[in-house]
Amino acid sequence: MKVHVLLKKEELDTQRLPGKVVVVLDILFATSSMVTALAHGAAEVIPTVDGAAALAESAHRAPQSCVLSGELMAQTLPGFVHPTPLHLLAEALAGKSLIYSTTNGTVAVNKSREADHVYAAALLNGEAVVGHILERHADETVLLVCSGSADNFNLEDFYGAGYLVSLFARGAQEHEFSDAALAALLLHEKNEAAECLSRARVGRMMIERGLDREVDFAAQKSLYTVVPRLQGKRLLAA
Repeated sequence: MKVHVLLKKEELDTQRLPGKVVVVLDILFATSSMVTALAHGAAEVIPTVDGAAALAESAHRAPQSCVLSGELMAQTLPGFVHPTPLHLLAEALAGKSLIYSTTNGTVAVNKSREADHVYAAALLNGEAVVGHILERHADETVLLVCSGSADNFNLEDFYGAGYLVSLFARGAQEHEFSDAALAALLLHEKNEAAECLSRARVGRMMIERGLDREVDFAAQKSLYTVVPRLQGKRLLAA
């Protein structure tokens, strides 16, 4: 297996995705929220590219069947639920569809659609995702995609990629890691999750907005066993 890390979602434009496995990471907070929603019984997560697409998706659904959540440039969209994990847990998601729009994470998932397989991962479900990939895609090329922020590198996503690389490296099977994957691994080995997330630019911004509990929640490793896999336009628990 070849494992490579893309530093931001914009690098997907230079990749030939057919035949590859893509794992999207947006630790603060999109993929952490997607994982949490599915782990707590959401029927599906519909990642949309923007708020207008989310509203269009919700228009033909019964109001009680879905939760509309999202942000643009870290501002909650008008009429949408705040899109962080702990806020979503207060929304009684069990059995409902989460229609979800964020500036970066949901865009990264949609940019990955040409890959053979697309997964959403966070620190929260790292072991489950890596175990699933090792079982199902042992001989394929894996791209760990850091969503980043509007064409900028994000430290917390790179740390998350490093955690996944460390889990791949833990197994008996030998893998081929790119330099970017090795760099992420080295970062992960030298730093604790909570400290890294809180010191990152986005983490500092979220803490300044009173979301320190959300940052701490997203820093937990392998709390959940859910593996969100893209099927058509929906993320479902694999």
